[in-house]
Amino acid sequence: MEADKISEICKALGDPNRLQIIKLLTNGEMCACKLLEEFQITQPTLSHHMKILTDCGLVSSRKDGKKTYYSIICCTFKEFKSYFENITCYKDRLAKGKGSGSEACCDCVE
Repeated sequence: MEADKISEICKALGDPNRLQIIKLLTNGEMCACKLLEEFQITQPTLSHHMKILTDCGLVSSRKDGKKTYYSIICCTFKEFKSYFENITCYKDRLAKGKGSGSEACCDCVE
């Protein structure tokens, strides 16, 4: 996944409500009406959040009559997670024998 796509998803997840929506959707597809029950927001506000999540490619939607159902797009979510799993601390790389052997520039509490 390209850095610009990662950035777009990070921006979408930069809102606490959208993070919570993603967490809820990890349990499977949910109707917008059920998502709305979890928040103290209006339906138009939920629609705005869902548009941002669908536009970045993290969430898909499907209509069934008057209801809209949302789910995480697993392949996008896995690629997004993988991007961060491949970013490691310099000291972690040294411990795994992948660094140059020189000391890290700073010490932080681990």
